[in-house]
Amino acid sequence: SKGGQLTEAGKILLDYAQRLTRLKDEAAGAVRELQDLRRGRVLIGTNEGAVHVLLPIVERFRSDHPHAQVEVRRVHARQIAREVLSRSLDFGVFTFAPREQGLQTLLLGEDELVMLISPEHALARRKQITMAEFGRQTVIAHNEASPARERVLRLYEQRHTSINIQIGLPSLDGIKRAVEMGLGVALLPQRCARTEIARGQLAAVKVPELRLPRQVRLAYRRSGEMSHAAAAFLDAARAEAAA
Repeated sequence: SKGGQLTEAGKILLDYAQRLTRLKDEAAGAVRELQDLRRGRVLIGTNEGAVHVLLPIVERFRSDHPHAQVEVRRVHARQIAREVLSRSLDFGVFTFAPREQGLQTLLLGEDELVMLISPEHALARRKQITMAEFGRQTVIAHNEASPARERVLRLYEQRHTSINIQIGLPSLDGIKRAVEMGLGVALLPQRCARTEIARGQLAAVKVPELRLPRQVRLAYRRSGEMSHAAAAFLDAARAEAAA
């Protein structure tokens, strides 16, 4: 500079320095927002049948962190562990204990399969029916393969008994609605129909041979850093599981 004034080159450098300072301040602010969970996001992989178990946890988490995002993705059970370990997902929900050593799980609850039926159906008055009786009904089933479906079909094969699956639908909501309409019966986790059962829209009848009790577990990486949002979600899950 001459006489205390910046040269043209100095002015350019000063402009860039001021820009860098602003960028630094913006970056620091963004980090603080992430730490405050203002822009945090939690990614969870699950199958459709376990979504209902997550909703109370999401409600608890969002009540404490209303600006954080939660995205639940429908992922095939066989792919969930791999996606959690590869950090594509923060959490995965299983209805069995995953074998991968890099995962740790939290027990969220237990569930079992029941026959869902229209309250107007004659069998709705029964407390339980046999596997053979269920197989003779018009059965509405999910048309996507799942471990539970495979186990049920295998049980019928082992007993040399048939199951009359006549309607295949792509969603649990569709299946429940079809049962309400009297189109048939379905074998689904009882938790996923609690609301409809409480409202009298559906009735639940036990099929002891097909109940297939299962534990619903939240899986996460055993080692490695966890985002602030994911750590807060895990805290909410632990609190909900202990409630």
